[in-house]
Amino acid sequence: MSDRLPPLTALRAFEAAARHMSFAMAAAELNVTPAALSFQIKSLEKHLGAPVFKRLNRAVELTEEGALLRPGVEDGFAALQSAWRSVQRKLDSATLTVTAGPGFTAKWLAPRLFSFAQANPDIELRFSASLQMMDFARDDVDVAIRFGQGDDTGLYSRNIIDEWASPMVTPALAERLRTIEDLQELPLLHDDHVAFLSQNPNWDYFFQLNELPPNSDHGPRFSQSDHAIDAALAGAGVVLGRISMTEAHLRDGRLVMPLNVGIRLNASYRLLCPLGSETRSQVARFIDWVSEETKGIGQYAEGVTFLNSES
Repeated sequence: MSDRLPPLTALRAFEAAARHMSFAMAAAELNVTPAALSFQIKSLEKHLGAPVFKRLNRAVELTEEGALLRPGVEDGFAALQSAWRSVQRKLDSATLTVTAGPGFTAKWLAPRLFSFAQANPDIELRFSASLQMMDFARDDVDVAIRFGQGDDTGLYSRNIIDEWASPMVTPALAERLRTIEDLQELPLLHDDHVAFLSQNPNWDYFFQLNELPPNSDHGPRFSQSDHAIDAALAGAGVVLGRISMTEAHLRDGRLVMPLNVGIRLNASYRLLCPLGSETRSQVARFIDWVSEETKGIGQYAEGVTFLNSES
């Protein structure tokens, strides 16, 4: 029996027909007639020396040989598509696809994009606000900004923000917040988005560090950090605001940190891309821009006493 592979068109016809379990649907996807697709399947079966489909009255089923062949053929075409996209991205210096979480995109990234676009008019930016697990080859993404304690093995990784949080309120509400004890008299806004961290930086943890009783039942809860911050901006209460999400509001004075105390999170924002991609022109320029934009965040930590500095 020969090890020579059948024509690629026959394998493609088999892969589509096996995925749809329909010759008609596979033919429509490949933009060929059902007769032409059936001819390709028969060519593959002749090459193999065994049928790969059972032709039923109005349907098809895989034979044992077809079921054995299907996973390898699907993986093979997926690998070809991935390799093709990788080469296309390498050759493309005009577009840059970036993914970041919805909250970070809304509160930090999006408000600054105009400055990047002005400085780099030759780059077409594309954004995906998502928290899903990412595969650079599969998802056609050039750069990812991710938050947490992730394992970046095998990737280019640059730390851009070491996260910390502090009680933040509007200037009007700050008049009622003179001491840490005053927090228990104000509506507390709970940001549950960071509950996945090994040390959950929530209000109970903050009060514990200050030797005060927990207060987790007091105030509304939010599953997204930006929603909790928006509530604070509306004067609804005090939020344990993360610096990455609130830096712009501290800068414009819409939020303040009247107590000048905070907690460090054992997590950071990292800028990630496949190893070697960091030298591509548009990726390198984006990395430099983000690094420059995040430099100023450090000034807000000046004068803040971090209650858990030892951790």
